[in-house]
Amino acid sequence: MNNELFDKKVAQALEQIPEEFKEKMENVQILVEDFADEETLASLGVRSKWELLGLYSGVPISRQSFFSVSSLPETIFLYRRPILRAAGSLQKLTETIRDVIIHEIGHHFGFDDEELYEMTGHEE
Repeated sequence: MNNELFDKKVAQALEQIPEEFKEKMENVQILVEDFADEETLASLGVRSKWELLGLYSGVPISRQSFFSVSSLPETIFLYRRPILRAAGSLQKLTETIRDVIIHEIGHHFGFDDEELYEMTGHEE
């Protein structure tokens, strides 16, 4: 799958995100990469580059304050090749991307993986 088609699927997935989440994502950028880099995988204890579908990088809203200004933008990374593999088909791709984005938005709101699993019933 070419990058342009994947980016279109990301745009479609973002359209499906509830409006109340979109409002809180004004300062969050979304970047697409083929895989997470080795340093990121190692820091998370992830053994295979195929395991990590997405990553939130930033200070969760629950820990932000008016007085703390971050020099780095809040970022959600989407890892294209693991997402493609997890989706299994073009028909499920938008849904898979949406689920990864929602999971990472959950981290933006301050929830950890265990809490997100309890709320959604599945892992990223």
